[in-house]
Amino acid sequence: MIDPRYEVIIYWSREDEAFIAEVPELPGCAADGTTYAEALSNVQGIIAEWIETANELGRSIPEPRGRLMFA
Repeated sequence: MIDPRYEVIIYWSREDEAFIAEVPELPGCAADGTTYAEALSNVQGIIAEWIETANELGRSIPEPRGRLMFA
């Protein structure tokens, strides 16, 4: 199970014509979707894969820090 405390930023990309979901605390961790909900669902799977891969490679996994950016 993934830790739901990682910040996820979701935005519409005109260039990609899709919603993009990024996880700033996990470098390179991002997913897309045709809807906001699909992008969020997809990134949850990518978070799990990111953590699994980091574990396999012996890399450290950042602790979730909560909100990183301010509006």
